[in-house]
Amino acid sequence: MNSNSLKARQDKQKNYRSPVSSSRKAQNHPANRESKAVSDSYLRSWASTMAQQGDYREAIALLNQLIERHPDHAIDYNNRGLVYFQSGQTKLAIADYNTALQLNPQLASAYNNRANYYAACGQLSMALLDYDEAIDLNPSYVRARLNRGITLRDLEQYEQAIENFDIALLLGQLEGHIYAERGRTYHLWGDWNCAIADYHRALTYLPEQSDFSSDPATRLRLQVEKELNQLLSPLSI
Repeated sequence: MNSNSLKARQDKQKNYRSPVSSSRKAQNHPANRESKAVSDSYLRSWASTMAQQGDYREAIALLNQLIERHPDHAIDYNNRGLVYFQSGQTKLAIADYNTALQLNPQLASAYNNRANYYAACGQLSMALLDYDEAIDLNPSYVRARLNRGITLRDLEQYEQAIENFDIALLLGQLEGHIYAERGRTYHLWGDWNCAIADYHRALTYLPEQSDFSSDPATRLRLQVEKELNQLLSPLSI
């Protein structure tokens, strides 16, 4: 993935939860309940919590249970692929994304996730194809549009990237992220006035702090502040 990108490509719009205490975690762990009594939704929720807390091994174990129960459920392969990707096991991730799409060719999030894999591997043209497929299936898929814009920027197709971000803003979601990425695009394109304006807009949406140091929005804010200061410093001399 291009190091110039302010925002790492991720599919899930994560709402990070507070850490679970050890005693509560042990009490609520699915292994401490009768397996038949643990619902699919509970396992998915717990797997999401474990992944958000960085316990990828546990998240994968829970998703394995779901896949054993329902080997034809594309969403569970897609989710496991995302956890594999987050934990650096990219070969396992792409295998799961492909399986998910074989099971359900209409699963937009799997196309977006597979595109993230291609982008991370530098296969930007392949990534664009999958982002386009995700958007065709779900035109309001803001995350895919955001990632598509980043990829166009990585290809130095700045004008198309700007147009892509403009459309994404019309959907009324992730405005802080979109302004930050559009600002970065203007920055690289040499339009510093527009870049500064977008960086300021991004800061009005992005949180100043979070209980999680790994919160993407908080990290993005810090990066935007750094880029903005770099642009403003020459102007203040």
